[in-house]
Amino acid sequence: MPNIIVRVNSLTTEREDKTQISVNISEIDSLFSHLTTNTPFGAPIIVGVIGKDHATILKQWLVYHGSSTNQSRWQLKFFIKHVDEITGLCDAISQLTDIATHLQDIRDAKINGCHRISLFDGTLSLDLHIGDTAQQLREIVSQTDIKFKSWLITTPTVTEHLTQTDLWQMAKLSHVSASIVQVTPLDIPQHTYLASMCDLCGFEFIALTGGKAETDKELAKTNATQTLNRELALKERCAILRQQQESLNFNPLTPASSGSIAVIGGGVASACLALSLAERGKSISLFCMDGAPGQQASGNKQGAIYPLLTPEHGTLSHFFLQGYLFSRHRIHSLVSQGYPIDHDFCGVLHTGHDARSRARLQKIIAGQPWAMNIAQAVTTEQADAMAGISIDEAGIYYPLGGWVCPHQLTQAALDNASSITDNKLYFNTQVTAIEQLNDKWFLTAVANGNTTRFGPFDNVVLANGRHLTDFPQTRELPISGFRGQVSHIPSRGALSQLNTVLCSHGYLTPNHQGLHCTGASYVKDAPNNDYSHTEQFENLDKIRQSYQGDWTKEVDITGHSARVGVRMVTRDHAPMVGCAPNYDAIMAAYQTHQHTKESIDYWVKTPAPTHQGLFILGGLGSRGLTSGPLAAEILAAQMCGELLPTTTDILTLLNPNRMWLRKLLKGKALI
Repeated sequence: MPNIIVRVNSLTTEREDKTQISVNISEIDSLFSHLTTNTPFGAPIIVGVIGKDHATILKQWLVYHGSSTNQSRWQLKFFIKHVDEITGLCDAISQLTDIATHLQDIRDAKINGCHRISLFDGTLSLDLHIGDTAQQLREIVSQTDIKFKSWLITTPTVTEHLTQTDLWQMAKLSHVSASIVQVTPLDIPQHTYLASMCDLCGFEFIALTGGKAETDKELAKTNATQTLNRELALKERCAILRQQQESLNFNPLTPASSGSIAVIGGGVASACLALSLAERGKSISLFCMDGAPGQQASGNKQGAIYPLLTPEHGTLSHFFLQGYLFSRHRIHSLVSQGYPIDHDFCGVLHTGHDARSRARLQKIIAGQPWAMNIAQAVTTEQADAMAGISIDEAGIYYPLGGWVCPHQLTQAALDNASSITDNKLYFNTQVTAIEQLNDKWFLTAVANGNTTRFGPFDNVVLANGRHLTDFPQTRELPISGFRGQVSHIPSRGALSQLNTVLCSHGYLTPNHQGLHCTGASYVKDAPNNDYSHTEQFENLDKIRQSYQGDWTKEVDITGHSARVGVRMVTRDHAPMVGCAPNYDAIMAAYQTHQHTKESIDYWVKTPAPTHQGLFILGGLGSRGLTSGPLAAEILAAQMCGELLPTTTDILTLLNPNRMWLRKLLKGKALI
C-alpha cells in the first residue's frame, strides 16, 4: 500500500484519556479490502492491533465479514496491557453470547499471555496477547513467511506504547510489505515520531486521520521527505529473526510439508487436531483402530475438566490454565452449533485426603493471588454447601471446572471438521508400521482382518495414545502408559444430591444418566485392559479415605460396571507436541559431543534432529480434556507455518525432545 494520508474526520479536541477512535469507518473497510486482495489465497491475513480501543476494530471487522463475499482467514492479534480493556470487546461481540461469555472469563481470570478464540469455523482467529506489549511481542515465534500484514495503532499517545525496540520486534514478525496504520487522531510530533520509526524499521506508514489544512500539509511534507532504506531495514529484520530461530535450535518448529496429512488416533487429541486443521482449510486422513471415535482413553462417560495449578505458577501451570479456558471455549462453540455434548460446568471441588495432600493444596492456594473464577479457598462449611453433600474437608474450588463426555466431544469435533473440509475417516484400522520412502510416508495397517498399505502421505501425526511408542521412530520416547479403571456407581440416596465434581484421592462426578463416575486407578505398564475386581475396590476405598460422610456407605460397586483405558504420561506432566525427534541421530551425534563445554555449544547451535514430516501429539495424561484442544491448536498452527498462539517457554515445555535436550544443554550424560 502506498504512503498516503487519508482525510477523514477532524482531529478531536477531547482530553487524551477520553479520546476515542474517530476515523471514517469506510477507510477501515478499505484497509480490510486491500489486505484481502493482496494476500495469497489460503494464507491467513494477520493484523496486529496495539492501543486501547480494540472494540472498534473488532466491530468493524464483524461488519466487513458480514458483507464480504471473500471468506479469507483472518487473525486479529490484540495486544492488551490491562485485562479490564476486554470489557469493550465483550460489548462489541455481545450478539455472540458464548464468545462474549468466554471473553468475560478471560478478563476475570487475569492470566497473561496469548488466549485464542476461534470464530466462524476458523475464518477468524482472535488472539488476546495480555500483558506488557514489549514482552508479548518478544514471545511470538515466527518460523515462516506467514507474518503480520499490517499493524493498527489505536492509541492517541504512541510513545506510551511503542519504543524503537518494539518496532524492531514487530518488524521481525512482519511481511516485507507490511504497514503500520495510525487510526486515532494525533498531533504532528506524534505522527512525525511514528513515521520516522517506520522509516527506520522498513514499514509503510499510513495515517487514517485528517482535519485542519495545515495539519494535512505538514503530514504530506513528512511523507514526501521519507528516506526509507528498505534493504538495510530488511537485513536488520532478518538478523533479529535469525537470532530468535537460533535460540530455538533445540526445539525445531518445522512446519509440515505442503500436501497430504495422515493422523493416527481417534481420541480427543486427534479429533481436536482435525478440527484445528480443518479451520485452516486442511483435509486429513484419520486412522482409528476402533469402530468409532473416542473408544480408548477418551471413552469415559464423564471426564473432569479443571486446571493443574502449582504454587509457583510456573510454565506448566500457565499452560494448563490457558488450555483450561480454551477447552471450555471449544466445548461451548461446538454445543452452540448444535453438536450434542453432555457436559456441566458445575465447578470442581478439590480437597485433601491426608496431611501431605492438604498441605499441598494450602501451598497452592496461598502461593498466588488467583482470580476468583480460577481458584477459591473454601472452608469445610462452604465445601459442604457447594457439593450438596457432607465433604467435611476444606480445599480449593474451581468455579469454571466441571465435567464433559469425552467421546461425545471427540465425535463432535470430528463432525465439525468434516463439515468444513473433506476428511477421510478409516475406522477398524490399526496402523502397525510407518515407513518413510523418498520423503513420503506409508502406513501399514490391519483393517477388518486384512493387511493394507496406505499412502503416500507428505505428513503423519501420531496422536494414538497408548500406541504412540509402537513404532521404531518413537519407541524411545520417554513416556509411559498408565492403566486407569473408572468405576460406574448407581445414583441413589444422598449421593444423588452431589452437584459438583469432587477431586481428592480420586474423582467423583455428579449424576449423569443415573450413574456417577469415580476413579481412576493408576497402574504403570499393565499387562491387559481387562476389568479388575481389585481396582474396583481400590476406587471405593479412595472415596471412603477422602470423605467421611454417611453417603459414602451408599456407594455401590457390586454391579461391576467400569471402564478401562490407558493414559500416556510424561515425567514432567506436560504433553508432547511438535516434531518427532530422531533418537538414532541424536545418539549418533552424542557419541562425539558429550560432557564438555564444546558439546554444550554444539547442542545450542545445532538444530536438533527430527523425522521430516512426522509429528507428535501425545502424553496428555489424566488431564487431556484440559490440555488436548490447545495442544492440538498449537500443533496445527506449527504445521501450517503460522505464528504460534503461545509463548516460547510453553513451546519449550511441550517439545518432544525436551527430556534429552535438557541434559545435553547442561553437558550431562544421556544414559
